[in-house]
Amino acid sequence: MSTEGLAAAQQKMADAQVPQTAIDVFTHYYGQLEAGVTGTIPEDTIEPYLDPPKLEDVSIDPAHAKQVFDQLVIINLNGGLGTSMGMDKAKSLLPVRAGKTFLDIIVEQVLAARRGTLSRLPLLFMNSFRTREDTLAALEKYPDLRVGDLPLDFLQNKEPKLRTDDLTPVEWSADPDLEWCPPGHGDIYTALQTSGVLQQLLDAGFKYASVSNSDNLGTVPSPVIASWFASTGAPYAAELCRRTAADRKGGHLAIRKSDGRLILRDTAQTPAEEMDYFTDEHRHPYFHTNNLWFDLEQLDAVLTSRGGVMGLPLIRNEKTVDPADKSSTPVYQIESAMGAAVEVFEGATAIVVGRDRFLPVKATSDLMLVRSDVYDLDNRQALVQQAPTVPTVKLASEAYKLIGDFEARFPHGVPSLKQASAVDIQGDWTFGADVSLLGDVVLGPEGGDVPEGARVGTQR
Repeated sequence: MSTEGLAAAQQKMADAQVPQTAIDVFTHYYGQLEAGVTGTIPEDTIEPYLDPPKLEDVSIDPAHAKQVFDQLVIINLNGGLGTSMGMDKAKSLLPVRAGKTFLDIIVEQVLAARRGTLSRLPLLFMNSFRTREDTLAALEKYPDLRVGDLPLDFLQNKEPKLRTDDLTPVEWSADPDLEWCPPGHGDIYTALQTSGVLQQLLDAGFKYASVSNSDNLGTVPSPVIASWFASTGAPYAAELCRRTAADRKGGHLAIRKSDGRLILRDTAQTPAEEMDYFTDEHRHPYFHTNNLWFDLEQLDAVLTSRGGVMGLPLIRNEKTVDPADKSSTPVYQIESAMGAAVEVFEGATAIVVGRDRFLPVKATSDLMLVRSDVYDLDNRQALVQQAPTVPTVKLASEAYKLIGDFEARFPHGVPSLKQASAVDIQGDWTFGADVSLLGDVVLGPEGGDVPEGARVGTQR
């Protein structure tokens, strides 16, 4: 181990008042990084996970569901800045529908669930050091959101980015904040413990947690899944969806042959020569949604027995210290995925849910869909599909990738997509008001203006 590099990183974290447990986790991964651990999972070491339980087969006792819901906390991962879409603040502050942001809709979903069930149902955000201030300011308009003495958020830990040449903490005087990074959403378990929030929840009588990403508006609080999870007695469960050809890059669960445990395998953990196995939606028929459920008491026991180090598989993320400057110093960011904890918990399980619980916005093409008339908000503030099928949407990267450019191309709002089946916008097109896209639509690379009221494509 590079004593000099590790010691410098540990001291930098200590000086920034990063909790010792988080430093211990970083030290664990640093050793793996220097040892050249790749984390790859070859196909011949796993069996496909073919027959998980399905939500459509679940029946519950309403009284039990109410009892479990009274012990449930909703945790939302809110550390992302939306940099891939050109944002520099919390991605959850991006307007989605009728002026409401992701954050607004998530809060309103929880408040509606409280009214419908008369449960406490606290909502906690795991913020990063870059998203906390903006997020808490935006939450001030919801004075009834806080539950008892529980906070509205807890802070994801931070760690130094490491130079790829010598594994020492990178220095970047132009913007010292860029010397730091969050350690991936696998840090949720450590952050719950080091923040004291895990103990606060246990002391307040909460036993279960439901976790999802802030850019996924499909995870409306569910008494049915909560009741199912509690009835299994499992310490941990993941929500899965059936894979289609469009989901070939999504991580999947598999059964490790050596010990029969469920594990998560992502693209980065698959040997390059075996990607055909990974992307085969028939061989691995379900993908991981990153919607999780876990038992807080059993999480506490695991963290205590492991000294706070969960030991999740390493993800070595190669970046530049300034993500916007590809000529800046190459760095490693040490990360882990929270879904990988499935292999840590004895008896972990999963359940197949409907596609309505997986509506992530990772790119402006996804944003175009959730802003369109393909969806509408119901009284639960859930996005409900209004069209028979959800069209595929492809947008020219140069013209639409960044949110400012995207907004400029749709000054009157996005077109109607309710009667579209596939949309492929290849050039720089600007849309007038009340445009409808019908059937299979291809707008070519020449670009131009789509006039007000136009109906483009072929009526189905």
